Amino acid sequence: MAGTMTDRFETLAVHAGAEPDPHTGAVVPAIQMSTTFKQDGVGGLRGGFEYGRSGNPTRLALEEAIATLEGGSHGLAYASGLAATQNVLYLLDPGDRLLMSDDVYGGTWRLADKVWRRYGIETDTIDLRDLDAVATAFAAERPPRMVWIETPSNPLLKVIDISAVARLAAVAGATAVVDNTFATPYLQRPLELGADLVLHSATKYLGGHSDVIGGLIATRSDELAERLRFHQNAAGAVPSPFDCFLIMRGMRTLAVRMERACANALMLALWLVDRPEVERVHYPGLPDHPAAELVERQMRLPGAMLSFELRGGEDAARRFAGAARLFTLAESLGAVESLIELPAPMTHASVADSPLAVPASLVRLSVGIEAADDLSADLEAAFAASAS
Repeated sequence: MAGTMTDRFETLAVHAGAEPDPHTGAVVPAIQMSTTFKQDGVGGLRGGFEYGRSGNPTRLALEEAIATLEGGSHGLAYASGLAATQNVLYLLDPGDRLLMSDDVYGGTWRLADKVWRRYGIETDTIDLRDLDAVATAFAAERPPRMVWIETPSNPLLKVIDISAVARLAAVAGATAVVDNTFATPYLQRPLELGADLVLHSATKYLGGHSDVIGGLIATRSDELAERLRFHQNAAGAVPSPFDCFLIMRGMRTLAVRMERACANALMLALWLVDRPEVERVHYPGLPDHPAAELVERQMRLPGAMLSFELRGGEDAARRFAGAARLFTLAESLGAVESLIELPAPMTHASVADSPLAVPASLVRLSVGIEAADDLSADLEAAFAASAS
């Protein structure tokens, strides 16, 4: 930042990648739509730009912003979270093993197991909270070359010790990747905890308004950044300049949105614990959460995602989700509006016949920034309507 130095996230979120234009004074980065750039002689590039797939000024601003917010040296932007995931998996070679959390986004598992397995990448899943099991996996005759950490996990909100798993990976010479979509860099900074790469579905909290699809990666490694940059250009799954603009606009309000959404989620989680219809609540902010100490140490706040299992089983879950009104029945998460879904038949349908299958009675909430009392009233009404 010109003229000042700060490490306070709230300030960085507003200003990172958004210096006023030196020519016009505009305080918002321009949406540069050009697909090609004039060269000053053959190979004489202006600002390093030659072709829109290889680089774009608006995309560069977004990449600089995510690197800053994650405490990294390099940022890369993609057309979706799964496009970013695919570019990370390009780092593996045929015959390599990938170690993955046993509770991750269904699309991540589908890409690894249904697509990458065809090219000789073997994916194993374990509970990454069990550090003895992680150590055993890395001590195998053919140890994993990459470990995929999702914390808090989707949809059971498991919390994994990033530092501990990253240390084990480093000793084994493996790459530690953290999907930080649920936490965002405001709540958790994996690179500072030893991760090699941090990945986001920017569609979620970073964009924050359900109006843009995108993916982001940040790293401190020059070598990994160079390889990823090659894959980004060669495979070409890059975001449009307008998408980059929308994600950056969302990131500037990330801190204030997360504060409100996290406060709402905690209130609802405590309220749900006492509901007779609810068998179990999954939320890292509950006082009796088994990883409460780790959450306190690793995260600024426990997040705005929660899930719970209903005593009435799948039928009760379907009736309840359909009865909600303020909570919109929809996939995705992380926007200003609150969403409700059933992971088993919706976001995690692709893992139904895998070790990652989730309970049919599980309901997942993405808690937004509405008035907390209105959200609890909506769930109260949904319980009443689904019981009749």
